[in-house]
Amino acid sequence: MSYDFDPELKPFVPRMRPLDYTEPQAARTTMREVMARQPAYEPISRVLVEDRRVPVPDGPEMTVRLYRPMDRPGPRPALLFPHWGGFVTGDLDTSLTAATRIADLVGAVVVSPDYRLAPEHPFPAGLQDCYAALEWTVDHAPELRIDTGRIGVGGFSAGGGLATGLALLARDHKGPPLRCLYLLFPQLDDRLETLSARDFVDTPMLDRANLAVSWQHYLGGGEATHYAAPARAEDLSGLPPAFVGVCEFDPLRDEGITFAHRLIQAGVKTELRHYQGAFHASIGLAHAAVSQRMVADQVDALCHYLAP
Repeated sequence: MSYDFDPELKPFVPRMRPLDYTEPQAARTTMREVMARQPAYEPISRVLVEDRRVPVPDGPEMTVRLYRPMDRPGPRPALLFPHWGGFVTGDLDTSLTAATRIADLVGAVVVSPDYRLAPEHPFPAGLQDCYAALEWTVDHAPELRIDTGRIGVGGFSAGGGLATGLALLARDHKGPPLRCLYLLFPQLDDRLETLSARDFVDTPMLDRANLAVSWQHYLGGGEATHYAAPARAEDLSGLPPAFVGVCEFDPLRDEGITFAHRLIQAGVKTELRHYQGAFHASIGLAHAAVSQRMVADQVDALCHYLAP
């Protein structure tokens, strides 16, 4: 297909090939290489980055990485922020730039869990790890100087899918109350029946084929419940206020738009942004004005939703 990419993004399109999730180990290596080339974010104020070990019910102990804005007086808000990577790739270093920026500019303690990856650990392993990290954050709020009334969840792509699953779990099981749900090009629907999921077979960074493999690995042949694929949830009422951002040339575009509309219809306060000319994960091309708008919208939304 022919795509009218943003002029500042278009020169980079030939290099932005999707990861091959059919070979998970090779895809993980490529992801680490890609993220290592990302320009580092230099915080304006002090951000302490440290790793902690967290117990997981019915699972092995897990590491979470904390990003703590040391110059902000407490109690501070917090954001549980699972990394992206199609449920198959990514590690503690994946979110370094984004998490540092959020801690610095929003003043929130960012908690990034090193959750178990598919296909070795299909659903619900990764979501269980993230929920354990959320409960651990609440339990350790006094030590971390976190205001338990201002904890949000959010993520990009698969991280957004996990964040939404967390919000549904917390709602349904009377878990920790959540202040907001922040989603950027979230991966929410395994059915791949939307127009963008059907038609975008050759888009940069993510296309229909590797999206399908991602879901196959994550579900592991099991049933796609609404905790795994939140677009399947019949009732979205009671979820926290949400921000949803989507990119024009992304197979995930329409499921994000539909989910935002359903949140609004369910009475959830929701903001929706559509980034014209952008493609999946193009926020990483930080020079482009459209990427800078994504970052500015992220910071503004989190500052607003996590305010005292």
